[in-house]
Amino acid sequence: MASEELRTLLDDCVHCGFCLPTCPTYALWGQEMDSPRGRIHLMGQHAAGEPLSDPMVEHFDRCLGCMACVTACPSGVRYDRLIELTRAEVERRHPRPLSERALRELIFRLFPHPRRLHAVRGLLRLYQRSGLDRWVRRTGMLERLSPALAAMERLAPPVRPAPRLPERVPARGRHRATVGMLTGCVQREFFPGVNAATARVLALEGCDVVIPRDQGCCGALSVHAGREREGREFARRTIAAFEGVDVVVVNAAGCGSAMKEYRRLLADDPVWSARAEAVAAKTRDLAEFLVELGPRAERRPLPLTVAYHDACHLSHAQGIRSQPRALLAAIPELTIAEIADPDLCCGSAGTYNLLQPEAAAQLGDRKAANVSATGAELLVAANPGCSMQIAAALRRRGEEIAVAHTAEVLDASLRGLGRAAFGL
Repeated sequence: MASEELRTLLDDCVHCGFCLPTCPTYALWGQEMDSPRGRIHLMGQHAAGEPLSDPMVEHFDRCLGCMACVTACPSGVRYDRLIELTRAEVERRHPRPLSERALRELIFRLFPHPRRLHAVRGLLRLYQRSGLDRWVRRTGMLERLSPALAAMERLAPPVRPAPRLPERVPARGRHRATVGMLTGCVQREFFPGVNAATARVLALEGCDVVIPRDQGCCGALSVHAGREREGREFARRTIAAFEGVDVVVVNAAGCGSAMKEYRRLLADDPVWSARAEAVAAKTRDLAEFLVELGPRAERRPLPLTVAYHDACHLSHAQGIRSQPRALLAAIPELTIAEIADPDLCCGSAGTYNLLQPEAAAQLGDRKAANVSATGAELLVAANPGCSMQIAAALRRRGEEIAVAHTAEVLDASLRGLGRAAFGL
């Protein structure tokens, strides 16, 4: 594990403690070893020769990888890279119990594979329409069987008919750009309306939208979980799918963050490094791209109060905070209600809410309370995992709130759909 890169990054930390109040797990438990500073100390111990122990790995596993500490650090410590390197080392060298290995295999054989998710989607729709989901939750049967499976079931959004997008959506009016659109995995199968809205908004703003059929998972879940080889293979396929466009537009925060890091992920691959650099350089989050492009389509009034949630991989990893708010603020009659403690993770964090369901639920409850306190009618988020996590936490409080992506709010304004677009 003690690579030159790791040693250099570890030396950057001066153990000042500015990271502590920004760390979700430190906020929950107040334990030094569940803070970035504490985990860096453990990384240093392992780099010096101490074997990976179960308690050491548990502290690494409890990290959400939210990168709030990276934003807060005055010394510029690359904790995001440190935890990524450490997780790869854990996956290579630490034997996990059979039950943990089985759960991780289930997750990574399902979620990064859209076709498999599509099959599950059909079964889930039958399950929800039959009313069996309500019975399962009342009995608590699944919770007793497996907390992780119970978390999956609770998080699942209502499954509705999914429009299938064509391979090309032509620009409306004067052509301004040709963009590729990543459809994602969970986004594609469980939030297809977000992709449809994204394509319509881009087209209305003068973009030809290319949606490659051969695209798949971008590799974000695998890379963030330390599954480097798997993540690199997904990255290569994604690069090949998007080389023929001016810009790659991504509407899921975790995916955009991972794609912008392709240059580093494949830097030592002589065949793919330059191609990775090129695709990473032209990857943009939807809000980032629309602000760069500038508005052209008419915004129609949307009399709503919305609470905008900062997804960690958008605000901390990509530094995108003002752009989504600027897009929403430009909609006539729309009011933005700010959520308290916006930098504290909601507990979704990729697969975290499946692998660490108790901690994730506590963080989700905190976020839900803050969302509820805004009095907003609509929650707006730019990541599917966040949308599911916060909606599930609000349901636990006995509250319901309409949830939408920034793209869906823009789409409703551009098409003059009004509040009815969100069932309000």
